[in-house]
Amino acid sequence: MECRTGCAACCIAISISSPIPGMANGKPAGVRCVQLTEDNRCGIFGQKERPAVCSGLQASEEMCGSTDQEAFERLSWLEQETAPSSA
Repeated sequence: MECRTGCAACCIAISISSPIPGMANGKPAGVRCVQLTEDNRCGIFGQKERPAVCSGLQASEEMCGSTDQEAFERLSWLEQETAPSSA
């Protein structure tokens, strides 16, 4: 499966602990990555500054569903289910 152009669910819904240019401490879940362009494309796609976690993420039906909204819902759920316990 290929990414849906302009979806950006993985650049917003999930947390990224690796430094990102413009976000030295990574980004929390639900926060838009500063590298997203206005049309929801990665501004550092293909560049060495792009975190390995981002370039290694591969779109899949399980993760992305069939719509952008489904991708947000699924990734938000996965983020919540895999977040470290605060207790």
